[in-house]
Amino acid sequence: MNVRSLWWSAGSGGSPPFDTAHLKVYYPARAQGTDAERLSGQIPPDPEGAPYPVVVFCSGVNVEQAVYRPFAAAIAAAGFAVVTFDRVAELFGGQVGLTPGVDLDAARPDAYGTRPTCPALPAVIGALEEIGPLKGVLDLDRIALGGHSAGGTVVLQSARFVPGVRACFAYGAHTMVATMLGWPAGTVLPAQVECPVLLGVGTRDGVIMGSADRYGQDADADPVTRTFTEALSGPGDLLALLKGANHFAIADPVDPTAARAFLDLEPETDPAAARGAFTDLTIAFLRAHLRGEETVPSADPAHIDLRRR
Repeated sequence: MNVRSLWWSAGSGGSPPFDTAHLKVYYPARAQGTDAERLSGQIPPDPEGAPYPVVVFCSGVNVEQAVYRPFAAAIAAAGFAVVTFDRVAELFGGQVGLTPGVDLDAARPDAYGTRPTCPALPAVIGALEEIGPLKGVLDLDRIALGGHSAGGTVVLQSARFVPGVRACFAYGAHTMVATMLGWPAGTVLPAQVECPVLLGVGTRDGVIMGSADRYGQDADADPVTRTFTEALSGPGDLLALLKGANHFAIADPVDPTAARAFLDLEPETDPAAARGAFTDLTIAFLRAHLRGEETVPSADPAHIDLRRR
């Protein structure tokens, strides 16, 4: 299937100039060979599989959406519209960087579970209705939310507040919460989801290990497995342990100038093979829960140890 993409913008809260999300929307396309295509480079969506379920993906902190292009394009090729976005805004402590947006007050003990910790999600999804070339081909009643690292965390903390969400997936993410927000050490927050969840993590994830002191957690503990065990309860939930893969296995290429890739462990497997295995599993998961296909998601045992609820 031919995949094309277009750009859009969405207001995402905050004060100017830190109030805009820049979206890239991947979609199945069908070229007609028209002059308009030749002169603009814009190819219309393929009507055959429309309307397409929508997958919104949240990047990790200071990780640009471009590194998720192979992952997003592969999902789009399987019959989905996939949205990634960049948003420069305040992080914490006066720092500014790329972030899906986190409402820290919504993650405190007196507020958690009352609203999404990622206010940008409804704004991004709402903006999709305004994209003229995609009018009528996006099914906003069949949405999946996905994310990497902190992007996956806010998805797990926000999904039930977003209409139309039928599935969630996250890589290198968990719901263990920082003690600076007022939680006791080692707290795993209940995920705010009402749909099946796929959690993925590499067995060589050095970034999560390097952040253990934030949560008052021993560095040898696995927050992702704890999240699967303690924060989720759905019968369709899956935990995918990527053998020998690290925190940035989902990204290609890894940017050594930003984010915290310097904390990561060296992979003990081919990153492309690990990423491909997780991509295939994610597509099967989305087909089952967004397209209603009668399939049971499975994984390549050479690369993934898959655990079911």
